[in-house]
Amino acid sequence: PPVRQFSSHHSCDNMSKTVFSDSLLNPDVIKNDGVGSNSSSSGGGGGASAAAAAEASKGRSVVIVGAGLVGSLAAVVLARRGWHVDLYEAREDIRKTEAYAGRSINLALSYRGIRALQIGGVDRAVVRDGIPMRARMIHSLDGRQSPQPYGRDGQHILSVDRRKLNEHLLNEAETMSNVRLHFEHKLVSADLEGGEVEFELADGTRRKVTSDFTIGADGAYSGIRKQMLRRARFDYSQTYIPHGYKELCIPADEEGRFKMDGNSLHIWPRQTFMMIALPNPDKSYTVTLFMPFDKFDKLKNEGDVLRFFRAEFPDAINLVGRERLLRDFFANPTSPLMSVKCSPYHMGRHFLIIGDAAHAMVPFYGQGMNAGFEDVIVLNALLEEYADDISKALPEFSARRAEDAHAICDLAMYNYVEMRAGVSSRAYLLRKRLDGLLNRLAPNSWIPLYSMVSFSAIPYAQVIAQRAHQDAMLTKAIRFAGLGLAMAAAALAHRRLCR
Repeated sequence: PPVRQFSSHHSCDNMSKTVFSDSLLNPDVIKNDGVGSNSSSSGGGGGASAAAAAEASKGRSVVIVGAGLVGSLAAVVLARRGWHVDLYEAREDIRKTEAYAGRSINLALSYRGIRALQIGGVDRAVVRDGIPMRARMIHSLDGRQSPQPYGRDGQHILSVDRRKLNEHLLNEAETMSNVRLHFEHKLVSADLEGGEVEFELADGTRRKVTSDFTIGADGAYSGIRKQMLRRARFDYSQTYIPHGYKELCIPADEEGRFKMDGNSLHIWPRQTFMMIALPNPDKSYTVTLFMPFDKFDKLKNEGDVLRFFRAEFPDAINLVGRERLLRDFFANPTSPLMSVKCSPYHMGRHFLIIGDAAHAMVPFYGQGMNAGFEDVIVLNALLEEYADDISKALPEFSARRAEDAHAICDLAMYNYVEMRAGVSSRAYLLRKRLDGLLNRLAPNSWIPLYSMVSFSAIPYAQVIAQRAHQDAMLTKAIRFAGLGLAMAAAALAHRRLCR
């Protein structure tokens, strides 16, 4: 089918859009990666491979619960493999509603996510219309702005609109003859042994569906995962961090231009909390304040809010506008942040969970969507490897994916500390310069942490191991350098005493 227009129109008056990330992207590497293609006929393995996959899966059916970003992409990719796909969603069709009921945390599209879109053949319009952000812009208390480029020339992340991306994927799925979309179907129960799922419709009637296998892509509060929790030997942990977030907006200036640099992720780091701002196509910025709930609770009236912003973000008052700041602060909710870890991701021969249903994470690495999209890459590769034999592919998915998913959940927690406190420290800036120098000298063996996470397909668990190895090497180098300096100083002192 032809490439559809991916509209990137956005205003921060609609808070369900744009991007949250602290990472980087290089389009040149993506172009030369060899994964998928930029044509909408891409199935992730070339024409012959796609044809073989379609033949192997001919007549087989899959139910996908959850028509969000990950579920919609999974529908497209599996349909290209030849599976008959039924995609179910509890909400109304977002393409027909004025207000989007999805999460409002902003999104970033980076390397892993683009690879998955390429496999589905839906990447071109999304990449074309994304907003590149090439650097962090650090805002000090005195109003100074200090850029911190993400990497080498051309490296950036892409800002995308959550709703428009979801609509784009649903539109693509709808064009496929072996995909059926079902909205306002709320999951009621799942038979993990027999493979049957039951839905409740908007009119209160119920419908039972059976398929070869079911994918739960139904988010952080997954109904499929809830059914799996009832079984023995299913590990699960859920953590709410003591920080929440509130969204605000910096509008365009009177001439319709950006009030700050339009290709940067703006950060106001304040040690125990922070505020960020990300550019939108209409030249506004979506602003997110991350802060402990007990600090939010102290801001009870307009005077409290103004005093707080004058003390912590004085330049932001004029950028947002006094009246708009007060209006949005009290109109917009303070929302929680949660992390979920569980394993295994499959249950029996019929059920698998992916995306936030398997590994919801805090948003501080901008990898939630990208990790979910990478789940689709892994699943597609395993179905290819095992000729669509789900009895082998599903257990292997759990074996290969759980450690990496747990790793990115941990990295996301770690990056919040770095963003709100580390980015303004001398030690961080020194390490960033050193990583950049070593990466230029040995680009294949010394890759900065951000680059490994957001600009490569290196497994997340391997990223942590590689970073630990780099830290150990630097520690040894510093010790040897210190020892050398101490010996030189001792030799010099000895010579002076002997004179």
